[in-house]
Amino acid sequence: MPEKNIYILTLVLSKRDSVLMGSFIDMLATIPNLHIDDIQVLEQDISADFNVNIQDVRDTRSIIQKAFDQLDVKADFCLQPAHDRRKNLLICDMDSTLIGQECIDELADYAGVKDKVSSITERAMRGELDFEEALIERVGLLKDLPLSKLQECFDERIKLNPGADVLAATMKAHGASTVIVSGGFTFFTERIAALAGFDHNQANTLIDDGKNLTGDVGRPILGRDAKKSALDKFSADRGGSSNAIAIGDGANDLAMIQAAGLGVAYKAKPIVANAAHCAIQYTDLTTALYFQGYKKSDFVTPSR
Repeated sequence: MPEKNIYILTLVLSKRDSVLMGSFIDMLATIPNLHIDDIQVLEQDISADFNVNIQDVRDTRSIIQKAFDQLDVKADFCLQPAHDRRKNLLICDMDSTLIGQECIDELADYAGVKDKVSSITERAMRGELDFEEALIERVGLLKDLPLSKLQECFDERIKLNPGADVLAATMKAHGASTVIVSGGFTFFTERIAALAGFDHNQANTLIDDGKNLTGDVGRPILGRDAKKSALDKFSADRGGSSNAIAIGDGANDLAMIQAAGLGVAYKAKPIVANAAHCAIQYTDLTTALYFQGYKKSDFVTPSR
């Protein structure tokens, strides 16, 4: 018989479903070949760690997901080795991850071409289009948009996703470095980094003539490979990529998510959710803290 390995199963329920924590624990006890040794409460009725002995990670994840689906309750979970859970680098995508919008789609609305641009964005994020070509095409449709519309867009449309600032503040308080890597634009990453409390940010640059966008983007274009390179760069003096947690939602996040010690798909496209180590589908970004073993009492809420 193959040797069993000790893993941590972290369960996170929505506030709505918190009354069902007991039902989940009872359900876990019925899963074949899942042996629970210990339970650590991270937040009462919301999140808990389970020390489990398993033989096959992929099969166990599938069994757990099917069991959760049968209960018809929305919950996120992560199954990972018990050692080295807390990461010292947080590296995140921005659009539809740290924020709830795709900035280029919102800019396109000001330019009157949102439907066309949004369609291209969706296909690119699903991995159906080459990211670089798709970005060049979309930026081209923004030609002659006044620069004033960028700030207007940020002020009126762009909002942090719940938990983004708490995630960054908590990890920084425990010694981690925080980085935004985006296939979007520096105009927005610089502002989101300041708003959410991230140390570093990198993205593409929109070209302008001093008054309007020219419809071009700076080269080289930063996409999937650049995100993976950023992971390597920022983790180099922190013990390597195994000490990083990477979070994203689109196909251009895949390389960094798969290379990180913990790769998390956030409300992601199927191609990303299937490749990530775990996913946040129903709860907020603070779930990435629970996945690392932080208790609710460890969370840091930044002052405004």
